[in-house]
Parts: sequence; C-alpha cells; structure tokens
Amino acid sequence: MTISQVARDGGTISYEVHGEGPLVVLSHGMGENRRSFRHLIPLLVRAGYRVATVDVRGHGDSSPHWATYAPAEVGADLLAVVRALGGGPATLVGSSSSGAAVVFAAADAPDLVNGVVQLSPFVAEPKPNPVMRAAQALVLRSPRLFGMFHKTLFPAARPADDAAYRKEMVAKLRGRMDAVRGVVAPVAPHWTARAADVRQPVLVLMGTRDPDFPDPGAEARAARRQFATAEARMIDDSGHYPHADQPEATAAQLVEFLAVTSGA
Repeated sequence: MTISQVARDGGTISYEVHGEGPLVVLSHGMGENRRSFRHLIPLLVRAGYRVATVDVRGHGDSSPHWATYAPAEVGADLLAVVRALGGGPATLVGSSSSGAAVVFAAADAPDLVNGVVQLSPFVAEPKPNPVMRAAQALVLRSPRLFGMFHKTLFPAARPADDAAYRKEMVAKLRGRMDAVRGVVAPVAPHWTARAADVRQPVLVLMGTRDPDFPDPGAEARAARRQFATAEARMIDDSGHYPHADQPEATAAQLVEFLAVTSGA
C-alpha cells in the first residue's frame, strides 16, 4: 500500500487509503500509529467504504517533531487529509486522544465532515493519585515502558498479532516521545467546549472493560451528553481499543452509523 503525505505548517502528515466508496478517516490514539486499525480496515472496505488511516502528527511516518500537538491542530491535519482526497465529506473516527481532535475538525469544517465517531474518549482530564502520576510520567518518557503499558489496555483479549504490532509500535516511538506526551497534554479549549458546535451525527463507542475508566458506561454517557445529536453504544468484552480487540463488533456499529452519515 502506498503511503501518501499532506503538507502542514511544521511538517507532513502520512496516511494510507484503502478501498472505494464514501470516505471514512481513522485517527489513532496516543503512542500508536495508523496500523492500530489494521483489523478494522478490511471490514469497512468490504462494507463499501474508502478508508483513510492517518498517522497523527509526531507518530508513525508523519514528521517527528511539531511545535504543538493540540487536538485542534490534529483535527486540522485530518481536515487536510480530507481535502487532499477530494473534500469528502468524510466521517471522522477518533480513538482515545484523537476523540478530541475529531470534534474540533467537525466544528471547524462542517462542509467536510458528515459525522463523528469517538472511540474511548476522555470527557475530563484524568486525576491520578501522586503514585500513579509518577508512574505515568515514566511511561510517557520511554518507548519500552509505553509498550508495556499499552499491553494492559486489553483486559479481555489481545489480537493474535498484538506482540508483533507492539514491537513495531515501540520501534517507531524512538525519538518521538514528545509527541506521545503532547497529544495528551492539557490544553484550552477542551474538546467539550466545542462539542455544542458539532451539528453532525455523533457516535460514542466504548469498551465495557476499558481499564482507563472506573465506569466506562458512565464515561460514554457523559461524552454523549456533550453533543446536540449523539448516541453512545458499548462493545462487550472490549478494552480501550475496540477496533483492535473486537473489530467485528466495532465494524458492525460503525457500518450502521455510516449508513446514516454517508447515505450509503
């Protein structure tokens, strides 16, 4: 598959395109890369969609260092990809930290975005205790420790190729941990301040066993309440990455939603 780039102020954003049909843009979470969606892509292509998978700034094959990793800028990167692919409109799917970015993109360019999906979004900034805060600081400075942390986000079952993916992910993070820290650094405005400006349909998807939240269902409902038009659904026996540990169930939910947003 050919890797394409789109120029942005400060570097280039890399992406791949798979299939034909209405456009869906997939944006991964902190520390990952576009291969996070490797199990979801063929299911969406089979359902008749053109799928663009993006390396978030500082990650994967995108330029390594940027002045800012704020979600508004990540959202603008996604819009640049949509424009490079003919202007869409596209449904934007943001995993974890990218769940904030897709909100900014939808609010800023409603003509380019026909729907938004948040996978495991954070409604409020986590407030860990001092011990957990110190542990997180270490994890966000070391690719190897981040890889060990990443493994814990699959409490039910990991994909069969998870070990190989994590090895590749860790290798790609060398010299890029500033981006990992950057995409989750607190910044104003928070995405919840722009959610009311999103008029497109929104779907919130959360794993029932997501270890990042004490009550994943409550977090999903809290995210849903931020929007004018939104629905929250749960993926059974899934952790923080439903598209990786439960790709078939996640694809089923997405295809149902995409039928509405794309008119397919």
